Amino acid sequence: MKRSSTTLLICTLLMALSAIVASGQTPPSRSDTQNWNDVFISVPVAGPVDFILQGTLRNGRDLTRPVDERVGIGFSFRIGKYLTVIPNYLHIDMQPFAGRRVSEERLSVNSTVKFSLGKFVLQNRHVFERRLRSPGIDTTRYRNRLQVDHPIGPAKKKVSLFVSDEIFYDWSFNAWVRNRFAVGASKVINKHFTLDLYYMRQNDSHSVPGDLHIIGSTWRFKL
Repeated sequence: MKRSSTTLLICTLLMALSAIVASGQTPPSRSDTQNWNDVFISVPVAGPVDFILQGTLRNGRDLTRPVDERVGIGFSFRIGKYLTVIPNYLHIDMQPFAGRRVSEERLSVNSTVKFSLGKFVLQNRHVFERRLRSPGIDTTRYRNRLQVDHPIGPAKKKVSLFVSDEIFYDWSFNAWVRNRFAVGASKVINKHFTLDLYYMRQNDSHSVPGDLHIIGSTWRFKL
């Protein structure tokens, strides 16, 4: 009888301790403030073909730590005057919130139509992605981004202002799951280096965190 009482007491204490621990755990926030930094190095191969190296670092959790690191390779094919096609591979490691770690192998094909309309430059980018994730399910996603650029200032100091909006369709949910709106500026420093700075607002109905305020930079080097 005494042994049964002791066992019951231990079980009760363990259950109470588990309840205390669980009550102290808060679910991850759906929103975050992040800093994104992308580096692209383009190496001419032959004629309209370039080899592209990519590196990415994203800091999140309100800018306190890295949450996303990427390395990738691809080839850029310029087809005619207006179309560029880029098949690409990315390896991604993500730590979106404490206790969560995801790795991903991503295969994608990016096609961009770009043309001028007066002083404006219009770009429409279509991307199909196959995402192989661990842990998690594999999924296919479509992205479409429309961007408008407009130069300001004298020729030697010219800066291009841009605004863009991108929508995402994910077949694992059969839904449009994400929207990204961005405004920024692009500056050609010299024939080998272009720098983009931007602010982006992301809204996502399925990812955690999905609603993001982003300050970002894109560094483009052409060798």
